[in-house]
Amino acid sequence: MKRSNVLYIKNMVCNRCIKVVKEEFEKLYVGIKSISLGEVETEQPIEKLPIEKIKNVLEENGFELIEDRRARIIERIKKTIIKTIYDDKIIRDSKINFSELIEKEVNLEYHYVSSLFSSLESITIEQFIILQKIERAKELLKYGELTLSEIAYKLGYSSVPHLSSQFKKITGMTASQFKNLTFNTRKPIDQVKEHTKSR
Repeated sequence: MKRSNVLYIKNMVCNRCIKVVKEEFEKLYVGIKSISLGEVETEQPIEKLPIEKIKNVLEENGFELIEDRRARIIERIKKTIIKTIYDDKIIRDSKINFSELIEKEVNLEYHYVSSLFSSLESITIEQFIILQKIERAKELLKYGELTLSEIAYKLGYSSVPHLSSQFKKITGMTASQFKNLTFNTRKPIDQVKEHTKSR
């Protein structure tokens, strides 16, 4: 059942995003019941909120209010993937089934949401998952606290060669080459897009 007091917000993909949105809502005197990645549950029904002011302040901070049902589904899919990949509390193994996680989150058949995602995002869910995993691998490599083998396990890869192959395909360099770079080539989570070409 659709909740009448939940706003769905695009590009809200990290804890800092939550903090910014919470502060901006407080400035508008909008009471918040709960807030999480991509969602704000308000104390008042949506029809009683200053929606135009909310839209403006969100856009000023790089966010966007999602009013289209299909776009909301896409954001929930992304949120599920990002949370799973970046949450260190989740125990990982190669058996993580993203299709089941996504089906449970959006309460829709995977075949439907997979087609919807591809049509609106121009990449598949599987490609989005790989891109997010590689961005997370970049982050972990830069920290320098884990071996490549530990990173592969943490991200649910069946082997180090599997991770290494995907890493080189996406970035054009090996994990070791990336680790030795003096500059940071990581991208914000919300700007990760498919850019690989057949080599």
